[in-house]
Amino acid sequence: MPKDDKLTHIAEDGAANMVDVGGKEDTGRQAVAEGYIRMAPETLALIRDGDAKKGDVIGVARLAGIMAAKKTSDLIPLCHPLMLNKVAVEIDEAPDLPGLRIEAMVRLTGKTGVEMEALTAVSVACLTIYDMAKAADKAMEISGIRLLSKSGGKSGEWQRQPEDS
Repeated sequence: MPKDDKLTHIAEDGAANMVDVGGKEDTGRQAVAEGYIRMAPETLALIRDGDAKKGDVIGVARLAGIMAAKKTSDLIPLCHPLMLNKVAVEIDEAPDLPGLRIEAMVRLTGKTGVEMEALTAVSVACLTIYDMAKAADKAMEISGIRLLSKSGGKSGEWQRQPEDS
């Protein structure tokens, strides 16, 4: 494996370790991730119309995603605790599923990237939607959680290409 392709969280002896980012320069970093939750059309209508028994599904899921991004280092063992500058979670109807599309954008100025924070935000927002609407639709399906783009740091810009989909 070329040196640049080496897994940085694995020591020479194979043990997991947290990467030392102390010597890295602070740079602006951003990541965007997405995910989907498919559901019955009737469940989508319940959520859209605000008629779910547990309340405002989209509003609560948005807050859950933001909170999750801030807690990523508590959930993913080798992630660094980060001082995030911005977390935005957008939840839009995807009638062709039918269901919802969740997108999270996370930004900071720091020594390490925010890809895991964006992915965690999307994952928890999807799980929250499932939790809040499961009484109406236990067959909901979460899928397509993936990184769309990242910027900053030594590796620079990365954008998902159509052939990566």
